[in-house]
Amino acid sequence: MAKDTEKLIRQLSLISFLMAERRPVTALEIKEAVEGYAGMNEDAFARRFYADRAELEALGIELKVDKPAEGYFDAENYTLPPENFYLSAIEFSDQELGGLRTALSLLDGEFAYAEPLRLALQQLSWGHPSPLAAPEERSVSLAITATAGGRDLSQRLAKIETAIFRRKTIVFDYYTMGRDAEETRRVDPYQLLFRGGRFYLIGRARERDDIRVFRLSRIRGKVAYSSKSEHDFGQPKDFDPRVYATRADWQLGEPVGSARVWVSSRVDWLVERHFGHVGKVIPAAEADDAPAEDGIVFETPYADERLLISWVLGLGERARILGPAELVESVTERVRLVVERHTGSLDVAPAVVGWAGENGAREPAPVEEASRDAPREAPIRPERLARLMTLTGILVQAAREARKLDVAELCQALQTTEAELREDIDVLNIVNFGGGSYVLYAEVQGDQIEVDPEPYGDSFARPARLLPLEAKALIAAIDLLGEHLPEGSLASARTKIVAALGEDPAGGGLQMTSARGDDSDVARVVSGAVAERRLLEIDYYKENEDEFVSRRIEPYQLLNGREGWYVHSFDPEREAARSFRLDRIRSVTLLDERFEPRPGIEPDVTGWPSTGEVPASRAVRVWVAPERARWAREDRSVIEELDDGAVVVELHYAGDDWLAREILKEAGDAAVLEPEDARVAVLEAAEALAGAVRG
Repeated sequence: MAKDTEKLIRQLSLISFLMAERRPVTALEIKEAVEGYAGMNEDAFARRFYADRAELEALGIELKVDKPAEGYFDAENYTLPPENFYLSAIEFSDQELGGLRTALSLLDGEFAYAEPLRLALQQLSWGHPSPLAAPEERSVSLAITATAGGRDLSQRLAKIETAIFRRKTIVFDYYTMGRDAEETRRVDPYQLLFRGGRFYLIGRARERDDIRVFRLSRIRGKVAYSSKSEHDFGQPKDFDPRVYATRADWQLGEPVGSARVWVSSRVDWLVERHFGHVGKVIPAAEADDAPAEDGIVFETPYADERLLISWVLGLGERARILGPAELVESVTERVRLVVERHTGSLDVAPAVVGWAGENGAREPAPVEEASRDAPREAPIRPERLARLMTLTGILVQAAREARKLDVAELCQALQTTEAELREDIDVLNIVNFGGGSYVLYAEVQGDQIEVDPEPYGDSFARPARLLPLEAKALIAAIDLLGEHLPEGSLASARTKIVAALGEDPAGGGLQMTSARGDDSDVARVVSGAVAERRLLEIDYYKENEDEFVSRRIEPYQLLNGREGWYVHSFDPEREAARSFRLDRIRSVTLLDERFEPRPGIEPDVTGWPSTGEVPASRAVRVWVAPERARWAREDRSVIEELDDGAVVVELHYAGDDWLAREILKEAGDAAVLEPEDARVAVLEAAEALAGAVRG
């Protein structure tokens, strides 16, 4: 029998024995009664018993130890208080269970933590209708999910997840984009962060003795442990993972200064909604250096000058950097560069000989990222102990009800193969309460499982507490979806779960973010309208035209995409389906009027929500300077490599305003090559912005 299996039998038998006795027992009694310890000498038993206790404690199953005054190991007494093993009862409403059910159906197979999520929901639904069945009708669609994406990324994610839990220092080769260099890093991993559709690692870089953020897709090769020690580090008490989940892009690093940005009244509400939490907002009328009395002045610390400038330039004439002086000078120079590179013709280096891009001659291998077309993998598998505890409860309950279980259905519920299920049942048939009393006896008979009731088996007829990975997966799924489920409030379910667990698992190594900015207030109203089939009236900001419009819409679904969350709807006035970004809805009103659902309004999440390319779009060729080419290779569709290191990428766009903003965001490091009318549109936008900056 494998050592891991022997350990699982010991640990489960230890739990069973202590639960059955319900009294303090000595180490000697445990050695004699618990499966796996008998036959060991005293030293071996002491080592194994201590290791098993430590592992169970790390999983949240803590034995109570009564130590005598003399401190002799042999005289210690051990108990397992029920509250240290059983899951506290949680009274979910039907709406909350419906929300949890929808969360799983949306994420199942497309979520790195899908398997521990299923086990968590199996435990939480004990005594309730199972939330594991898919909802009859989809009211939410996801284009962006927290998949690892690809075999290599899946392996890295799984290794890092384990290293965070075990507090193991890891070693890996990392490609640093800013220096265009690959270096070996030794890192104490503190937290995983899912942000903007990608996974990041936050940890202390040993070489710099400082906390750094690493993008998983830039890790090269395998992730390895740096030592064979059981633990390598302790996470500092002052480390707050929420800081990294809520920072703006320009704040991911050590601050180098604080910027003052004027924002016009057209978009000041939008900036406050997105970024009010990462800076200070004062009315423009109270600022001496504001160019107008309308709008706000936004003060924000920054670590990356270019990313801050990129954000401000993307707002066009509706925003302007006021200080510090060196930042203003940098903005002026970058806008001048955009104008220069769109005036007349742009001379570019010849293409690399033999490079054929999409024709396949010598195209560089793309950086691996999550893709909807990639095989769905489940890199984060739950601890086998968690699966065995869940299976035990299911089998004991079946024995109490004198019913047989279907093998295929049980494999589906636990996401295991039939071979794994048979192995798990063989293990559980050995787990004992001591003294020859076993937890259960189960036998696979064809396509069914028959379970014989055993003495004391009722001790497992209650759900066990969620182990750390299960709890983490559950809270991560809730945080990823936020307030975007019409079936019920996940926020209230989250509050109840955290109360039952006694702590918030989000601080245990994983933070999830999905929406850009806080759209929760709008989302709650829209979700209610979707569920009740009621019309909505929205005051919507059309960024391309820089105008506000009022719309009466029939809301059908919420869906997420590369830019944030949307409500997919039907616009009766235009007799067409439309999708509106939630964070662009300035205000929303729930109307009393109801509507009958129309056929064929479902969104295609494999289209623009996941690709960013809108229907009926035009293609434009864009030159990217050598110093920014490596970023373009990572995030854009490169169609040509040039001799000087620059690249040509292809963008798809539906409006000149959107294209101009995208080029301005590149801060002078990109220029449209063709078509000519697109170059002119960008030039006009840049000249207008240059005039505003000078003014």
